[in-house]
Amino acid sequence: MGLEDVKALTFDTGGTILDWHTGFRTALAETGARHGLERDWAALANELRRRSLGRMLNLGEQEPPAYTFDGAHRTSLDEIVAENGLDAFTEEERRAIWWDRAHSFQCWPDFPAVLPKLREAYICASFTILSFRIIIDTAKHNGLSWDAVISCEAIGKYKVLPEAYRTAARFLQLEPGECCMVACHNFDLDAAKAVGFKTAFVRRPDEWGAEGPPDPEPNPQHDIIVESFPELAAALGVTA
Repeated sequence: MGLEDVKALTFDTGGTILDWHTGFRTALAETGARHGLERDWAALANELRRRSLGRMLNLGEQEPPAYTFDGAHRTSLDEIVAENGLDAFTEEERRAIWWDRAHSFQCWPDFPAVLPKLREAYICASFTILSFRIIIDTAKHNGLSWDAVISCEAIGKYKVLPEAYRTAARFLQLEPGECCMVACHNFDLDAAKAVGFKTAFVRRPDEWGAEGPPDPEPNPQHDIIVESFPELAAALGVTA
C-alpha cells in the first residue's frame, strides 16, 4: 500500500499537537513565585515530562495498567517537589499543575486551522498515550474537533507496544497500511512503521524548550518529513 491508500491520519498529541513544555514551565514558575522560590523551571518541566513519559511507554506489557497519564503526572510531580526543595507547594497547587494545566495545554499555532481541512480528506484521530480526559479537555480548550479519540487507556496496551497500533487501526476498521501515524517522535513513528502504518514526521523544534528535542532528526524511512502542519497538508495534496 502507498500513501494513496491512506484513509486515516492518527496523531500523536502530547508534543506534536500540544505545547506541554510551556504549560508546565509557566505553571511551575507561577507556583514558585507565590512562595518566593527560584529554580530552573524549564529544566524541571522537562524532567516532569521525561519521568511521566517513562512511566507510560510500554505500560500494560506485563500486567493491566494501574494508572493513566494523569497518575504519571501526579507521581512524577510529587517526586520533583520532594527532590528540589519545593515542599511549600500545596496539594491544591500541585493539582493545578498536574491536572488543571495539563488539561488546558495550548496547541501549536500551526495546527487548528489545518485540522478541518485534513478532516475533509481523511479520518483524523488523536491516537495517544495521554488520558481521554486530557484529550477531551484540551480539544475543548483549543477548539479542536477530532473525528475520533483513541487513547491507549482504552486499549490497555500503551505505545510503543505493537498491539497498541494494531488495535488503533482495528478500532477504525482499517488495515494498518491505510493509517498514517503523524508525530514529531521517531520512537512512535518507528513502532507504527513496524506494524505497517505509513508515517509522517512533523518537526517540533521547540517541544522541549531551549533544551531541544531528544531526537530532532527524522529517520529517513518515514514516508513524509515536513516542518509544519501546513506542509503536511500540502504533502498530502490538501489545500490548507
